[in-house]
Amino acid sequence: MAIRGISILKGIEAETVVTLLNKAYCDEWLAYYQYFIESKVVKGIMKDAAITELDQHAADELRHATMVADRIIQLGGTPALSPAEWMVHSNCGYEAPENPDVMAVLEQAIKGEQCAISVYSDLVDLTREKDIVTYDIVSQILADEVEHEEDLQALYDDIEEFIDQIKAALK
Repeated sequence: MAIRGISILKGIEAETVVTLLNKAYCDEWLAYYQYFIESKVVKGIMKDAAITELDQHAADELRHATMVADRIIQLGGTPALSPAEWMVHSNCGYEAPENPDVMAVLEQAIKGEQCAISVYSDLVDLTREKDIVTYDIVSQILADEVEHEEDLQALYDDIEEFIDQIKAALK
């Protein structure tokens, strides 16, 4: 535990930050797995573009989990040690991609990113001017999550437009 590092917290307890970060850590592992498995089962039009996007996002979520775990440890906490804890402590949960259609998968992924944006936005607000290190980390992650939502929505919109063009051409 970084005693001096913890001493720079102002008006917030390390335990509070650790608890909230652990919930985000669980979210990141579930998001990683969701993107990983979605990229394996996705089917339909433009699935290769979706697979590329999902694989990139999976890698980013794993990187986020590492960043959050490192901060939890710096604050004297312990990251969730078992995957069984992920569903129990998660903010956003996990939705199995039971419908592998590319549009359904992208809708689930967009929903997950929107939840992550809310979680990290709250963490940014909570740590602003109280815990600069956590603030910096969650700000970086928040920026990634906003970018992810945009990437997924743009792909969804592109596929939807392509389908509409095909339907119009068949008339």
